[in-house]
Amino acid sequence: MNRFKNILCVIGKDKESCTRSLERAVSLAKNNQASLTVVDVADRVIAGIGMPEDGPITIDLQSTINQTHQLALEERVAPFRKQLSIQTKLLVGTPFLEIIREVLRNDYDLVIKTPFEQSWIDRLFCSDDMHLLRKCPCPVWLIKPQAPKSYNRILVAVDTEDDKSEEEQISEHALNKQILEMGSSLALSDFAELNIVHVWHPIGESALRGAFMNTEEEKITAYIEQVRRQHARSLDQLVNEMIDQLGDADTDYLKPKKHLIKGWASKEIPSLAKAIDADLVIMGTVGRTGIPGFIMGNTAETILNQIDCSVLAIKPLGFVTPVECVD
Repeated sequence: MNRFKNILCVIGKDKESCTRSLERAVSLAKNNQASLTVVDVADRVIAGIGMPEDGPITIDLQSTINQTHQLALEERVAPFRKQLSIQTKLLVGTPFLEIIREVLRNDYDLVIKTPFEQSWIDRLFCSDDMHLLRKCPCPVWLIKPQAPKSYNRILVAVDTEDDKSEEEQISEHALNKQILEMGSSLALSDFAELNIVHVWHPIGESALRGAFMNTEEEKITAYIEQVRRQHARSLDQLVNEMIDQLGDADTDYLKPKKHLIKGWASKEIPSLAKAIDADLVIMGTVGRTGIPGFIMGNTAETILNQIDCSVLAIKPLGFVTPVECVD
């Protein structure tokens, strides 16, 4: 991972749960010779009935909360200060908003953190994390507290569709390259197995098999095979571009595994992640660029709600966050 130069690590109240994300952030900063800032987010005190916003009780309570968070922040970072220079900062307010505003103010190129809440059963992410995944302009890496120090299996999900405008296809290709670069680099640094998945579905298959079409099964089969070959070629092209960039030595060591699966991405990607026991899923979260407020689509969000491993979510170049920077 040689692309990150300004990393933001977010820690929470539970010291144990944020250990893995802090360790990964420190390691990544050292390997990339990057700047590292570690932050915590404290709640903003809201004045009660009859209490002015700037009254002494409100100010004292906010000050006490801030001091408690700041002391805990310094305590958690202290063991790592011998390894590299770390800046700490306390943010106050709604977590996802303050994190995104911090990213905008200081031009971070990665946010790395543990999910805010650890009481999930079927869903890994709370609403704050979903807001962050949708709206943060830089990559967001959410690391499970139980994640291994080094990953064993990484799953990279790419999308190749021809039924898009030329501008969208260019953006999609650039995003796929970015995803593959991150996946291959991390797999090499962690000595992990790299799996690359693309899920495809032949448009109109159900209609062709419907009662009103009377299409011969042979023609339907030929059509499906034609679509499969088209997607296979696109996946091969992406992987070959990655191989050309890596070089023979790294490629021979990595031996990436390709998965071309017929079905729906919202079902097949979580299923594959579980089947191979993936430690990390890397995927894009937006299909278009340059549209303020355009957030993660239903497919990506459905996938994220089903997987129970760590996630590295990437936005395409040109993504514009709907969150405004506040000095």
